[in-house]
Amino acid sequence: MLNLEQCHHFVFDGTFLHRPNGIAALMDARTHTLVAGQYDISESSQPQLMEFFKCLISNGLNPTSFTVDGNPNVIKVLRQLWPEITIQRCLVHIQRQGLSWCRSYPKTAYARKLRKIFLQVTRLHSLADRDRFLVDVIEWERKYGSMIDDRHETGYVFSDIKRARSMLVRALPDMFHYLDDPLIPISTNGLEGYFSRLKGHYRQHRGLRKEKRPDYFRWYFHYVPK
Repeated sequence: MLNLEQCHHFVFDGTFLHRPNGIAALMDARTHTLVAGQYDISESSQPQLMEFFKCLISNGLNPTSFTVDGNPNVIKVLRQLWPEITIQRCLVHIQRQGLSWCRSYPKTAYARKLRKIFLQVTRLHSLADRDRFLVDVIEWERKYGSMIDDRHETGYVFSDIKRARSMLVRALPDMFHYLDDPLIPISTNGLEGYFSRLKGHYRQHRGLRKEKRPDYFRWYFHYVPK
């Protein structure tokens, strides 16, 4: 059993099985052990997230950092509960979403260059790497940022480039905390792996009645913490 008072770095993420029924889970980053999981909770519901974390606070949760996928509701709740907390954005999520929005074979120069920037995101292993990355971002922004702001094009390809740019700019302040503290994980991959195993086990019980699902997941979270 984990002593929450001795755990300081965490990974938090959510997933879906049957929309809108979601699962949220918190994992200790050092041991990759599940701290808590809850079925039928939405990452978009701040009251539900508040209740989830307040129950853990009463059991001794005293975090230093959370690595999260960037859901704004999650980040808002974490900052409300712990104003000084370190929020590390998951670099894998940033890269994956950015590359998706830029497309595999972008046709414009600004999209091709932005794609190259996203390809670097998970390769930043030192402060020097970070500084070179920021130079590339600043140069791209200097060359293309105003043009993208001023265009009112509504096509989905251009709209996705605007989304990619916006996501990157918003994420920058919380992308590099792991370089100052190596105990902070750079991604939520540990929890995504846990969710994958959970879903595989759950699929073996397709006949499980809806009213039995909460009990099933409580059992799984308790007896399969890794």
